[in-house]
Amino acid sequence: MHEVHFSPAAGRCIGRGIACIPEGRKVFPKITVRENLLMGVCRDAAGAKAEARLAGVYEVFPRLKEHVRQLAGTMFGGQQAMLSIGRGLMAAPELQIVDEPSLGLSPLYVNANFNVIRAINEQSVTVLLVEQNVKQTLAIAHRGYVLSQGKVVAAGDANQHRENLEVREAYFGRK
Repeated sequence: MHEVHFSPAAGRCIGRGIACIPEGRKVFPKITVRENLLMGVCRDAAGAKAEARLAGVYEVFPRLKEHVRQLAGTMFGGQQAMLSIGRGLMAAPELQIVDEPSLGLSPLYVNANFNVIRAINEQSVTVLLVEQNVKQTLAIAHRGYVLSQGKVVAAGDANQHRENLEVREAYFGRK
């Protein structure tokens, strides 16, 4: 196995029940799918607990199970996105931060990722989703914050944002 180093801050976040899925997927390209997933496990989740979490991730993403020995860097973008989300799930987080899950993906993978994010939230995991695809984000969100040039310009219930004329004109291109 290759040596990989994490920052101390990453370990503190995972230990507090927070997992982060970074923008651009950021898989470890020179290790296998299985090894990438195991990187998401906290130290207290070794052995049988880690195997149970792997089984759970493979249930959510059956395609990853088909590629357990494949090097992550040789996977397509959508597959890497699945792997990145799966690695976050391996920490069994209470809060999962997902940054730009649709970035550079085909519509098929974007829809699949949003469905998985919705399912993660339905399993009592709080999801903080940072995303430019406003329409799809508001379709699965409970609350939303619209930022413009680093400032919150609208905050509230996702349904309110979907019906807000200014938000619709700015982000959906219609009145």
